[in-house]
Amino acid sequence: MKSLIRWLDDRIPMTATYKRHVGQYPAPKNFNIWYLFGSLALLVLFNQLFTGVWLTMSYVPTTEGAFASIEYLMRDVEYGWLLRYMHSTGATAFFAVIYLHMFRGLLYGSYQKPRELLWIFGMLIFLVMMAEAFMGYLLPWGQMSYWGAQVIISLFGAIPVIGDDLTLWIRGDYVVSGATLNRFFALHVIALPLIMVVLIFLHLIALHEVGSNNPDGIEIKKYKDDDGWPLDGIPFHPYYTVKDVLGIAGFLMLFCFFVFFMPEGGGLMLESPNFEAANPLKTPEHITPVWYFTPFYAMLRAVPDKLGGIVVMGLSIALLFILPWLDRCKVKSVRYRSGYHKFNLMQFSVSFIALGVIGLLPENTLLKWCARVFTCGYFGFFIALWWYSKREPTKPVPERVTFK
Repeated sequence: MKSLIRWLDDRIPMTATYKRHVGQYPAPKNFNIWYLFGSLALLVLFNQLFTGVWLTMSYVPTTEGAFASIEYLMRDVEYGWLLRYMHSTGATAFFAVIYLHMFRGLLYGSYQKPRELLWIFGMLIFLVMMAEAFMGYLLPWGQMSYWGAQVIISLFGAIPVIGDDLTLWIRGDYVVSGATLNRFFALHVIALPLIMVVLIFLHLIALHEVGSNNPDGIEIKKYKDDDGWPLDGIPFHPYYTVKDVLGIAGFLMLFCFFVFFMPEGGGLMLESPNFEAANPLKTPEHITPVWYFTPFYAMLRAVPDKLGGIVVMGLSIALLFILPWLDRCKVKSVRYRSGYHKFNLMQFSVSFIALGVIGLLPENTLLKWCARVFTCGYFGFFIALWWYSKREPTKPVPERVTFK
């Protein structure tokens, strides 16, 4: 075995790469449960890739065969129902884990210098995830898949000058049809997963270059021993691999509960209309996207003008990209920042969750005004952050990591 490892090391830096990125990667001593979600995101990604490959073996990407192939998969393919539910539940789990992972970044300032590029890679991953989920949502060719795609794609028609050509290019036809299904299938199965894997690789490389942040928001590389090892660092393996295994076990119990007992998630993961074949002549009573898109959908509906809604929805994501430059405070962690920042972060979280709930409900006048209020709260977070962060009163930050 040693001879084999030496033979491999002479041709590829396998051992050196393992030591740098896992075995001897210095991680802060004070990680808490918020730092579990990065590992869970990788686990769910592997689940999506594995189940997705097996699902494509029985799927037929045509308007005549798509819905029927899903029914065949659920009823006649051995364990086909399990593969489908693992994939659909995995999509929900992926977004839930990523939203919590992003929230941890907001809590502890993981987007600030020197991690700006790390944050941008993460946001690009989030953007590709949204495109991947949207295109995958059309593939079952059910009622909600068809009409949801019809509504969302038609929004691009509001863009001046290029709107009509852009919607035609996205659909590949004048209506959502087999051409749309084929191109969405190709992008969902091949192009976007490849892009996502490359971005995740770059995200991890950038993370290991600048080092992990921690709940105190201080740099552990500042104080090192005679051998150059950070005094507040411990090897990622075995300390955090063991800790992650425990967290993964808990996550899998919850994941399996939904797969085996609540695969539809009360209509949040698989809607009832999607168990009917797509019918261009029958519009569902209430068209909504899946829950992880509803905060942005609520912002879209809150603006009376269609183009204005698209601009607001686009800005809501664009502002996340420039967050490292909007926050001008020198202190990273919420532990040592002012009450203004804690309140601002709390109202931002409440606004985002409230928009998600509003986006799931049928539109009415009261909800429309509530959506406008919470949309102002969402954008107010970034405006207020830029305004107060430069002169924000902060608590003294410790020189070394603490355990709380």
